[in-house]
Amino acid sequence: MYITLDDVQLDDQLQWVNEFDHDAVAQTQERSITGALLVQHGLKLHGREIDLRSNGGVWTPLSVVRQLEAMRDEPGRVMLLTLADARQFHVIFNRESGPPLTVVPIEREAYPTLDSLYSVDLRLITVAPPPEPDPEP
Repeated sequence: MYITLDDVQLDDQLQWVNEFDHDAVAQTQERSITGALLVQHGLKLHGREIDLRSNGGVWTPLSVVRQLEAMRDEPGRVMLLTLADARQFHVIFNRESGPPLTVVPIEREAYPTLDSLYSVDLRLITVAPPPEPDPEP
C-alpha cells in the first residue's frame, strides 16, 4: 500500500509526526465583570496539521519531487491525501510557519537525474472538501 496525494504516489513509510498532537476541541476562556470564568468550546471541523516526514527512512525520486513542487506552486489547490491505512483527508499545503515542502538530496550530485533520491518533508493541513461540480444538464 502507498500514500497518495491526489495522483502522486508516495512511500508508505513517510511518518505522520504530529498525528497525536491534534486537539479536536477549540476552547476560549475569559472572565466576566463579576469575576466568573466563562468558557466556550466547540469541535474543530478542519485545520488538523499533517506533517509527513522521511526521517531518514524514505527516499523519494526527483521525478516525484518535481510533481510535488508543481502541486505546491498551485495556490489554493485542495488535494486528497490517502494514507497507507486507507484514511483520507482533504488537504492544502500548510504555509503558516515554514516551507510546505522541504527537499534534501541523499547524495550530492552536480547533475541529478529523475531517479536521484531525496529526503522529503510535507507540511499539510486539512480543509473542507471541494464543492461537487454542478451536474451537466
